[in-house]
Amino acid sequence: MAGIKALRKIQLGVEVTPGTAVAATAIWRGMGTIEDQREVVFSQEDVGYVGGLDRTHVPKLLAAISMDETEATFEQLPYILAAGVKNVVAGAADGSGSDLIYAYPFPTTAVNTLKTYTIQGGDNQEAERMEYSFVEAFKLTGKAGEALKMQADWLGRQVALNAFTGSLSLPTVEEILFSKGKLYIDAVGGTIGGTQKSNTLLGMELSVKTGLIPVFAADGNLYFSFMKSTGQLEIILKITFEHDSTSAAEKVIWRAGTPRQIRLDFDGNAVTTPGTTYSTKKLRIDLAGKWEKFDKLDEQDGNDIVTGTFRARYNSTAALFASITVVNELASLT
Repeated sequence: MAGIKALRKIQLGVEVTPGTAVAATAIWRGMGTIEDQREVVFSQEDVGYVGGLDRTHVPKLLAAISMDETEATFEQLPYILAAGVKNVVAGAADGSGSDLIYAYPFPTTAVNTLKTYTIQGGDNQEAERMEYSFVEAFKLTGKAGEALKMQADWLGRQVALNAFTGSLSLPTVEEILFSKGKLYIDAVGGTIGGTQKSNTLLGMELSVKTGLIPVFAADGNLYFSFMKSTGQLEIILKITFEHDSTSAAEKVIWRAGTPRQIRLDFDGNAVTTPGTTYSTKKLRIDLAGKWEKFDKLDEQDGNDIVTGTFRARYNSTAALFASITVVNELASLT
């Protein structure tokens, strides 16, 4: 039977050894398709044929998948973070609570180890696989009245035909709702999360370029030998404010070049048994840095708004660069 979109799927497996393909253990609750990015070179030669001949070679293999924007969930966002920020695939206990903490601090003076995945994609006609998959960029976006959205761009070694791992159950997930979020902005000498800015957060976009690249070396294979961090990590947060006293004050701070600490907290449903620190599922984003710019005054349904762009950078006073914490009730990323 020819393929149909309704029967597409993406499945993931956590690799034990980077590049050694494994069976999938989880279904991704979102959309996206694998792209074979092998390089095909047509040789240039003067041999007396108009239009040239069909002499080609393939000097390099590469695979990619863009996980399309979909609702962010407490259970599946950690897959992206483990492959783009830090290798954390098992939750840490929160006292005797049923909640598990997945903490992803971004690197400062040393690079983090990352987790790689084998990703399967396709439909009922054909399934493909890419191994040694890691995240080169991801986004979290949200606006009032909607669920937070996540999107991620992955690279892998190569594309090969491979049947889907069967008998996987759809995971139970909970969407992260933007309107259940809270915004905190504090001086770097204060305590992050100490000052809530109420009734002003209308939208946000967190864009992360992980700085991870594939490195191709002559080692007997056409695919990349390993992945590494180049230090070109970039974290940009755009916040859309109500045009009020909070946004006006932050514009003054921007013009003064004063560093700030920003926390975004998104609560979910209560966990079965509250832990020492958390009683609900949670997404927490902590950043230190400076405002880079504020856009000119805009409007939304006749309401005046303003958008600020915040660039995360390490601040020694706050001893903070950036971190993302997810709290759920999963013991591990299977």
